[in-house]
Amino acid sequence: MGRFINNFKLQGDKVIWIIIFLLSIISLLVVYSSTGTLAYKVKGGNTSYFFIKQLVLLLGCYFIIWVTHKIPYKHYSSWANMGLVVAVGMLLLAKIVGVNLNQASRWITIPVIGFNFQPSELAKLALILFVSRILSKFQTDKECQKEAFWKIIASIGVVCGIIFLDDFSTSALLGGICLMLMFIGRISAKYLLGTMGVGLGLIIVLLIIAPFLPDSFGRIHTVRNRILNFASPGEQKEDNGQNYQVDQAKIAIVSGGILGKGPGNSDQRNFLPHPYSDFIYAIILEEWGWVGGFGILALYLFLIYRAGSIVRKCDRTFPAFLVIGLSLSIVAQALTNMAVSINLIPVTGQPLPLVSMGGTSLIFTSAALGMILSVSRSVKEQDVLKHAEN
Repeated sequence: MGRFINNFKLQGDKVIWIIIFLLSIISLLVVYSSTGTLAYKVKGGNTSYFFIKQLVLLLGCYFIIWVTHKIPYKHYSSWANMGLVVAVGMLLLAKIVGVNLNQASRWITIPVIGFNFQPSELAKLALILFVSRILSKFQTDKECQKEAFWKIIASIGVVCGIIFLDDFSTSALLGGICLMLMFIGRISAKYLLGTMGVGLGLIIVLLIIAPFLPDSFGRIHTVRNRILNFASPGEQKEDNGQNYQVDQAKIAIVSGGILGKGPGNSDQRNFLPHPYSDFIYAIILEEWGWVGGFGILALYLFLIYRAGSIVRKCDRTFPAFLVIGLSLSIVAQALTNMAVSINLIPVTGQPLPLVSMGGTSLIFTSAALGMILSVSRSVKEQDVLKHAEN
């Protein structure tokens, strides 16, 4: 009986479990507040519809975290190659038969249940797994740095290249995280600098020639407009509503002040597009003020701090790279979402991990957190064995 109960215990870093719990509670509160008016309009007065949907999804995410944290991290290394192949296949499938929205084919609709699946989220996880595996494999052999570099760059080029056509921000974030992993993995600086130069050069060229490219060429026109709108707000004839989004977010932040209006008292949720996803941080700042905003920022920063503590205790390279890559992915996405809400960078469309309403992002963020906890669990078990031997 004791062994059966022990199998259901939450293991791994307890602080990370607390962070996950706090972020999910915040998610429920803010999603309920930001979707109340929308639910009333589209669901016949049922203001709790999206709250219940988010609650069910978060409970499912807890199950995903529990399952993935119970799987030994060694299995994730052996699944890395197959995961990358599946992810690339899903990305290509989305381009061929995916749901097209706003000139982007990012989603695949799963038959029967009608769930929209976003392959780029799977690709993020798969690529970080693959890069971690390759870096760990070649750590002990300095002569193989070049081989490791080309294997990783080829995978980054394929995955980020496909994602780039429909989602520039995800492609840029993922590519940057992989380059950071390569830097930590002691790949030669000349290789990394050369890759960054080529990548930036291609992006600049595409942005310059964007006006001459057909509309079917991904969302490069949207990316260019967003950058121009950010650099010169109000001067662009076609802003696709980006200036309106930013202006409404600014109103929400300013009206919230230091302490905020209080939970459920947002006014801008009725005017701000996507207040439950892309701009959910603006609603948090309006209702909970800067105090609440800094509190949520602190949770993400503490997450990466705890991830660093796990890495320092790892005696193998693969779990160390895996924890670094996954934690950086989550926190970088969170910081990007926050930066957009307070108008530090152009609009990107990145959700706030584990807080924004959504499906695919929540699912794969949960899987990533489960993998981090799997490494933490293994590290703790090793510590127990070492103390027992002593």
